[in-house]
Amino acid sequence: MSNDAATATVDGASPAAAPEQQAPAHGIGASLAPVDARAKTEGTFPYAADLWAEGLLWAAVLRAPHACARIVSIDTSAAVAMPGVRSVVTHADVPGDPAFGRRIADRPVFAAEFVRHHGEPIAAVAADHPDTARLAAAAIAVEYEVLEPVTDPEKAFAAEPLHPDGNLIRHIPLQYGDPEVTGEVVVEGLYRIGRQDPAPIGAEAGLAVPRPDGGVELYAASTDPHSDRDLAAACFGLEPDRVKVVVTGVPGATGDREDLGFQLPLGLLALKTGCPVKLTATREESFLGHAHRHPTLLRYRHHADTEGRLVKVEAQILLDAGAYAEASSESLAAAVAFACGPYVVPHAFVEGWAVRTNNPPSGHVRGEGAMQVCAAYEGQMDKLAAKLGLDPAELRMRNALATGDLLPTGQTVTCPAPVAELLAAVRDFPLPTLPKDAPEDDWLLPGGPEGAGEPDAVRRGVGYALGMVHMLGAEGTDEVSTATVKVQDGVATVICAAVETGQGFTTLARQIVQETLGIDEVHVAPVDTDQPPAGPATHGRHTWVSGGAVERAAKMVRTQLLQPLAHKFGMSTELLQIADGKITSYDGVLSTTVTEAMDGKELWATAQCRPHPTEPLDETGQGDAFVGLAFCAIRAVVDVDIELGSVRVVELAVAQDVGRILNPRQLAARIEAGVTQGVGAALTENLRTVRGRIRHPDLTGYALPTALDAPDIRIVKLVEERDVVAPFGAKAASAVPVVTSPAAIASAVRAATGRPVNRLPIRPQAAVVQQG
Repeated sequence: MSNDAATATVDGASPAAAPEQQAPAHGIGASLAPVDARAKTEGTFPYAADLWAEGLLWAAVLRAPHACARIVSIDTSAAVAMPGVRSVVTHADVPGDPAFGRRIADRPVFAAEFVRHHGEPIAAVAADHPDTARLAAAAIAVEYEVLEPVTDPEKAFAAEPLHPDGNLIRHIPLQYGDPEVTGEVVVEGLYRIGRQDPAPIGAEAGLAVPRPDGGVELYAASTDPHSDRDLAAACFGLEPDRVKVVVTGVPGATGDREDLGFQLPLGLLALKTGCPVKLTATREESFLGHAHRHPTLLRYRHHADTEGRLVKVEAQILLDAGAYAEASSESLAAAVAFACGPYVVPHAFVEGWAVRTNNPPSGHVRGEGAMQVCAAYEGQMDKLAAKLGLDPAELRMRNALATGDLLPTGQTVTCPAPVAELLAAVRDFPLPTLPKDAPEDDWLLPGGPEGAGEPDAVRRGVGYALGMVHMLGAEGTDEVSTATVKVQDGVATVICAAVETGQGFTTLARQIVQETLGIDEVHVAPVDTDQPPAGPATHGRHTWVSGGAVERAAKMVRTQLLQPLAHKFGMSTELLQIADGKITSYDGVLSTTVTEAMDGKELWATAQCRPHPTEPLDETGQGDAFVGLAFCAIRAVVDVDIELGSVRVVELAVAQDVGRILNPRQLAARIEAGVTQGVGAALTENLRTVRGRIRHPDLTGYALPTALDAPDIRIVKLVEERDVVAPFGAKAASAVPVVTSPAAIASAVRAATGRPVNRLPIRPQAAVVQQG
């Protein structure tokens, strides 16, 4: 297969959509195309950056150039005096709560006394032209007393408090089993995971429009509009019903769209000026403003018997939260709970901390917590296999988790957990040919077709990784979503505040209604906060919770539609079926169309979906904290130039536990995207800082993987073992390949070089082998 693009295949077949050859044309199981696909590919889809309003003003934000400083004074007079400037706001102009946060309200709208990270907002300007706004922001005179930043999370424990709440955000000392037990074979390792940025395709943008009632409307690419509304209203000093959030087109989101730091200055400026205000962030502002993946330090000790079965795992996990708490508590819970991976471990002692530093803020990024520990525990499994002289895949097979086993949190795995089946699928899949076996293929060095290396220095390696993630919120999060389905004149409309972030929810909602009501034409209404809340677009929530709400509402409409017919013919509604727009009875007596049965009426129903509750981890890290789990196995094949340290990922074979395939083409795309994001974390993506300052906040200094970096992606097996507690039985699809692929690539580089490879992204010097 060609090297110039990632290619997904299923069961080794040559298009990615092979399973859909016998799939239905619509409804669940069909590869229904997104309605906005054409507009997005042609560049006509409206995003927040495209918004406009009469009398529009432009905003710019002044950001701190230091990682840690005391603010001595702020002088806005020069900016206010500039022609065209309409307003300047600082911390003194925030009428409500001065700080915000989804879990802990510790992040100020504008820095007041102290700057705690590079790029922290100091002030915002509204002007009649974007250049005027930027010049005015630059004219604001801020006197700083620069302080020594705390950038090493290990030193944060003893450092002076960086925040009134202290430096320690959370500590979880998980204890499971007997601490005195030891294994006959012991391996230790120290691992470091870098700071990955979500790097959204479209940088943040938004529009704020004042309302006649003294409120404001925020138009932004929000992924959790109701939470954004409530937090914004608190900062604006308004009741929530006077703030409305309207979701614009979201240009993809993997957590970065949760940040309110771009929306709050807009709303304040709109309220103060009485005019619409727009902000379009530069790429540098995007890097400085939103949260990143937690850099993590991990120390591990694995104990096993001589047969390779795990006896005990000891670990210490330290998450660098940056300046504010953000989602660090949840990320730490996932890291500690999954620290042993999808393996049976009878004794586990894991201590985890999340601490504040003066580094850039960390937050929710797909697979948070789980990705970092996966890289570490799989490194340990490779060390253990080498010490025991076992095949790495065989060692993993001997310890694979299964349904009915216990997690180190004491929670029983009740959902399908086909870990061994997934591992066997990737292990047994044919390996890609070597260039010498296919001389007609171009020999592509790890540095690319024009690489500086020599073919004789290239070594091939094969590595494995098993990953797991939790679905929905955890530790007592109240997961609930509401949806309304309306049908009139043969057209159905879905009203649900679940945001389409690229995960395919709007397509799924259409499929659910098609399947339930037999109506082809289904529209999904735009999202705003006038609708009931649906929660954030994370952890596969909307497939499960919002999809479940849509299904229940559609079934209620179905009952309304069928009851009169069932009563007329003296039969139960269960004896009637809807397919292809027709209603028929089991005996063929009744046959009519959905349109005829509607008879011009409008039918509608509203329903909620709320999964079974979870509980917080207790003081020893024990508790039923997760609603469900998803698993993945990946085999990586890499070529490494052992003289230059350059790495080329040749192929990634993926087997995944998906519960049920709802849209084959969409599922393959989600897995492929997740794997590719993991390739970036493994090889190139690391937002570097010097004394807390981001070195290169742009896409030249931050290296995203390109089409030339993307390997062949072979989806060799999708296990459809339905989770009985989930609507449709489906599981989240995109996060677990992000978690697993970096660890698999690191494992393959170890196999090729014999080096420990204990840091992500993998630096060239870690893959160099000294000759002679």
